[in-house]
Amino acid sequence: MKPYVICHMMSSLDGHALTDGWDRPFKKAAGELYEKLAEGFAFDAWICGRVTMEEIAHGEGYPTGLAKAPIPRTAWFAKRDADKYAISIDPHGKVAWKSNEALGSHVVEVLTEAVSDDYLAYLQSIEVSYFFAGKTDIDLYQVVETLGRELGTERLIVEGGPAVSGSFVNAGLVDEVSVVILPLIDGRGEHPASFEIKQQDWRDAHYLTLTSAEVQEGGGVWLRYRRLA
Repeated sequence: MKPYVICHMMSSLDGHALTDGWDRPFKKAAGELYEKLAEGFAFDAWICGRVTMEEIAHGEGYPTGLAKAPIPRTAWFAKRDADKYAISIDPHGKVAWKSNEALGSHVVEVLTEAVSDDYLAYLQSIEVSYFFAGKTDIDLYQVVETLGRELGTERLIVEGGPAVSGSFVNAGLVDEVSVVILPLIDGRGEHPASFEIKQQDWRDAHYLTLTSAEVQEGGGVWLRYRRLA
């Protein structure tokens, strides 16, 4: 069964999602609010793109020469009974994890078959799970299906960045959209929006129905939408 997919974002009033350049106390308070609201979804897996996961991993590269022979491009799960899973969309294997946990969740790398044998050997050495979702590009349908089938994922929360969130929406995989609108205007025209879809990949506008709007302490507004049937 396909997991229920929630896209949870936060943005400035003018729709920008990246927090660099924001005042430190404001940024900290916004992050705490965002995480508190996320926990209310009772998800069993959360997913982010490579850039976001590199910020979480704090790694500085991984050792080479670990692979002594070609490694089959088949799924490898070090753990199947975790309370929560951190799913890393990392097509070419660049995130350097220091351990197999991220924010208390077991790490699962989503890769393409173009990844190096050394990276696979490295993941196995630190017991980070992984599976493949395409030869050179990630197939998000395959990602969601594999998480449900292999790990029993029932509720998956997509937490960015903007390209990953946009890709999930563009693929029609998102059941619910949650956005925390923060009381600031960013104003940087080239700064990424909450949902970024490349022009050549854009399929159609996605229409939603509002299910709730709640004012939060500090002046933010939490908006929740469901996908129109």
